[in-house]
Amino acid sequence: MADAPIAMWEMQIAFAIGLLGIYAGWRGTIAKMTGFYDLSGAVKTLLYGIVSGVLAASAIDALILSEVRNETQNIISISAIALMIALAESSFTLFVLGRSRTVGLRACAPYGWTLGLGFGAMRSAHLNVRLFDPVVWEGTGFSTTNIILALGITIVTCIGHASITTWQGSRIIENSRFRPVIYASIARTALILATVLAVFFPPTLALVAPIVAWSWIPAQESWLPSGLTPAARQAYRRTIRQSDIIKSRADSRIRGKLVDSEE
Repeated sequence: MADAPIAMWEMQIAFAIGLLGIYAGWRGTIAKMTGFYDLSGAVKTLLYGIVSGVLAASAIDALILSEVRNETQNIISISAIALMIALAESSFTLFVLGRSRTVGLRACAPYGWTLGLGFGAMRSAHLNVRLFDPVVWEGTGFSTTNIILALGITIVTCIGHASITTWQGSRIIENSRFRPVIYASIARTALILATVLAVFFPPTLALVAPIVAWSWIPAQESWLPSGLTPAARQAYRRTIRQSDIIKSRADSRIRGKLVDSEE
């Protein structure tokens, strides 16, 4: 039996940090869409993302990370490999989100969000294992600094993949299928390269982190609700406003004091 690259408990921590990306991504708009979409389908696409993410992570590890570690390929060759993997991910996204039932439910965008979270969770978990392995590169190994870096890689990878896949889903709703595959593949290529290189040179993560942070805003405000009808979107926004009001009142009220409710 082959030995694990790191101690089993360290590997469990690496995967736990990767799975935290799913929790972080689910805390946004998608958590408030119960009643507007069939979220059981979103859970199914999350599982699709996890399984396909394992395959993508294995390919990235064997074809990109190991080549960077051994310094046997130049950046052009590595970028070409990353583009091929990204094209496969984008094509799989089109296959999953472009099915007639999903399009009929107009759920391509929220299902794309959970599909992307699955992609990102498995990819980041695999990168975290390599980050905790002391023989991969100078500076890798299990340490507090690398745990913090693993959290950063996880958030950027999960939110990045989720935003890209959600955008692609929103374009499917607008009957634009094949051109978004190209644009999404280019974005995924940049995300793959930046997150892999961050294992060896952590500042590389800063190249994509601001873009990923910016993508959260249109993803939550525009892309995720893109499949809602005008009436449903109005009801959704009213629900969000009411939940914010209730939360602010709950935070500010004095315990034991009655709170007036509004219809």
